[in-house]
Amino acid sequence: MTVADDALALTDDLVRLRHRLHRHPEIGLELPRTQQTVLEAIQGLDLEITTGRGLSSITAVLRGGADVGRRGPSAAPAQRPVVLLRADMDALPVQEELDVPYRSEVDGVMHACGHDLHVTSLVGAAHLLAAQRDSLPGDVVLMFQPGEEGWDGAGHMIREGVLEAAGRRPDAAYALHVMSGLAPKGAVASRPGPLLSASDGLFVTLTGKGGHGSAPHRAADPVPAIGEIVLGAQAVAGRTVGPFETGLVTFGKVEAGTRRNIIPTTAYAEATIRTTDPAVRERLHAALVRYCEGVAAAHGLEAEVRLEPEYPVTVNDAAELEFARRTVAEVVGADRWLDMPDPIAGAEDFSRVLQAVPGVMVFLGACLDGRDWETAPDNHSPLAGFDDSVLPDGAALLAGLAERRLAQLAERH
Repeated sequence: MTVADDALALTDDLVRLRHRLHRHPEIGLELPRTQQTVLEAIQGLDLEITTGRGLSSITAVLRGGADVGRRGPSAAPAQRPVVLLRADMDALPVQEELDVPYRSEVDGVMHACGHDLHVTSLVGAAHLLAAQRDSLPGDVVLMFQPGEEGWDGAGHMIREGVLEAAGRRPDAAYALHVMSGLAPKGAVASRPGPLLSASDGLFVTLTGKGGHGSAPHRAADPVPAIGEIVLGAQAVAGRTVGPFETGLVTFGKVEAGTRRNIIPTTAYAEATIRTTDPAVRERLHAALVRYCEGVAAAHGLEAEVRLEPEYPVTVNDAAELEFARRTVAEVVGADRWLDMPDPIAGAEDFSRVLQAVPGVMVFLGACLDGRDWETAPDNHSPLAGFDDSVLPDGAALLAGLAERRLAQLAERH
């Protein structure tokens, strides 16, 4: 029996768990129902479990029982190899439009990014690894993380000690992310180096002088200026970021006024900035602040421009990427691997783990049967759909990455 065979035997349990999580999604750092569901799902696996102090996280350490070099299974934690596996647990403020029997029962909240599959895959991996505990020459940290969708749950868990949970910092860290489109179902895709962008927030408030819509010359109207900023920021990016660099600015929120014939005193806009290089990130930030302030001055307005750093670039370690490629070939087949030519402009707080620990994130295609993966609704869409059939693959891949990496690390001790 292979780990993939063992994972297939768990299929029914994994599907039931995923559907339960999908019906009851929660947002942010506090996910009490999700946390309880996960604790019930890993109950009885002889794990060292701690829960978060300031968030609904779960850190579970599985201690392997095999010899580590000449040190044996009784070696101190500081002498044993450690691998970390992570799954994010939170949902999104999206009203589900997908007609499935396990549709979200929470109004306005949906697992539109597939985190319910991530959690289920990691629970499955925990069961697979626990079943072969005696052959594991090291320890596995299971990181069940809330608050990935803009709440920096990974940063919170790192500050609360997840990277030291096994007694020493992990030697390697792995995560997978399902995709409702962009890849064929069952395909595993990734690349060395930058995989996902850094993300930052741009917040612009323009203040002028309100007045009557029939007399704009007697007011200082912030509305045309905020419109100029929204449109012109694209040119700023295009003239600041080189043709072979990555720099994206997208405004997702604009607010101004109360009625068509009233010139408001203030106008407000928010944008997300995506880059994959720290130098480009710094250069684009400076250019956007300068531009926003310059437009405001040209219109006789006051400007408050705030940049809020969010997640750093998600960077895959090159050696770990090659290890992941080999593991995919051994666990599910070499034909399932896809090399990604370019990074994706999405962002991830698993980037914080990869800043501290060499590791890799891979994408797992989970497009629903009957859909064309090239045109299927993307993650975050109210119509995003993820196929249950990839759950055993996710569990087997995570377990396979952990067991094979521990074996490699043990040989060096």
